[in-house]
Amino acid sequence: MSMMERGGGVRPITAVAWTSNTGTCPKDFNLISITEDGAAANFTRSFGMKSGYYLCYSKDLAGGMVVTDIQLISDKESIPHGYCYIAEHLESRATVSKKKRVCVRVAPVGSVDTAVLDVKLTAKSKMMLQHHTYVGDIHGYVLWCRKGYFTSPVPQAKPRSVSLDFRGLSLEQPSAPLPLRPSNPPPRLPPNKLSQRRCSLSSKDSSDKPADNSFQGITALDGVPFSLHPKFDIQANSTTLQLNSQLNNIHIKSLQDIENEYNYTFAVEESASKRTRPSVPTGGAPSEQ
Repeated sequence: MSMMERGGGVRPITAVAWTSNTGTCPKDFNLISITEDGAAANFTRSFGMKSGYYLCYSKDLAGGMVVTDIQLISDKESIPHGYCYIAEHLESRATVSKKKRVCVRVAPVGSVDTAVLDVKLTAKSKMMLQHHTYVGDIHGYVLWCRKGYFTSPVPQAKPRSVSLDFRGLSLEQPSAPLPLRPSNPPPRLPPNKLSQRRCSLSSKDSSDKPADNSFQGITALDGVPFSLHPKFDIQANSTTLQLNSQLNNIHIKSLQDIENEYNYTFAVEESASKRTRPSVPTGGAPSEQ
């Protein structure tokens, strides 16, 4: 009998093992001490032997592997391909019976979407567990497992210690930076040594500077005197009247004027093509006797 269901938020089983008691059971494993019908789940090797071992399982996903199937095989059977025997966390002198052994198949958690979600034991073979799969009988107990779909947990980022430098940071808007001041400004010249050109440039530059006293409005041509060459100065040139008269005498031709001026009928070529060429006799002239 097999049953597959939605696991929802149930974590899958990642490992199954044998253990002698709670002292030898790993910290991430859950020990099955009581069966579903209320009996002690202590596996003993022979009748009347008090010490035994228990079945335990883990759901810790730190290893990145999950159990996808569980099987029971006898000592005469070979282990199936892809399966392995479960681990043993026993006391020094304790041993596990080899007549029937538990083997599991594991796979990476990211490669499968179904896995074993739960493992249970019953002491009576006639007892049925809903939503569970019958695995087999082992040493007087019945092993069951429940398979289903699971969702991988989202990895959470580990908290990190914040240093003192980061603690001093603020989310508020920073204040406006102060203007830079040179540490070694050049020495100022006395007023009497300033040239007249320097004074004129200073007076002109002060009017062209932006309101925030920044250097963005200053260019390389500031303070350079500008004058037009007399050759290109129409007002000062004596040929201005002549140039104007020449411009006024320019006649703009229309499309019809251009057609009339450059009209060509190709009459010569047409008459030449109509002339008949003299025919040339194909045979030679007759010879004289």
